[in-house]
Amino acid sequence: MVTKEQVVSWLKAVAQVLAENKQYLTELDAAIGDADHGINMDRGFQKVMSQLPSFADKDIGNILKSAGMALLSTVGGAGGPLYGTFFMRAGAAVAGKDELSDADLVALFEAALDGVLQRGKANLGDKTMVDALTPAVAALKAAVDQGQDTSAVLQQAVAAAEQGMLGTIPLLAKKGRASYLGERSIGHQDPGATSSFLILKAFLEVVSQSV
Repeated sequence: MVTKEQVVSWLKAVAQVLAENKQYLTELDAAIGDADHGINMDRGFQKVMSQLPSFADKDIGNILKSAGMALLSTVGGAGGPLYGTFFMRAGAAVAGKDELSDADLVALFEAALDGVLQRGKANLGDKTMVDALTPAVAALKAAVDQGQDTSAVLQQAVAAAEQGMLGTIPLLAKKGRASYLGERSIGHQDPGATSSFLILKAFLEVVSQSV
């Protein structure tokens, strides 16, 4: 079971990990994009942090939706609409809840991924955040179906996200600014897949600490 307090802690952990990795994400983006992914994501989550006191006491659905709206209004590039949609859809999937069962986690992340797929129109293998999120959600669902505990479920998801992220290195980019580079996009890790991995890893760490 994941509590409302853990969800709030997750958002704080994401803000921290993105601040710590701002330079790294920007360097990844400099190779194949606009060199602003780390800066944009950090700015977006600083905005979430500044607004958090106004919605931290709401239900989980509202907390995630409010975070998504803050990202949508502040993050530039492709990241804003995609991560804004990710959190808003996640919130809509668990509207009114103060704690989340493992089945709720599946619903939350499936809805978030669906939102990203609809918004970004990217497919698996296009060298985007979808390459980290799709295997993560599949692994999460499989682990829940097997009856594993919440920490183990999230560990499986994070391991799959990491594999997916590393799997973007040899891929040819087919979406976004990176796709303009053609063959030159090969050999670089996708920044969006990397930030997705970091966000999921932060969730695992928050839940594991509290067990």
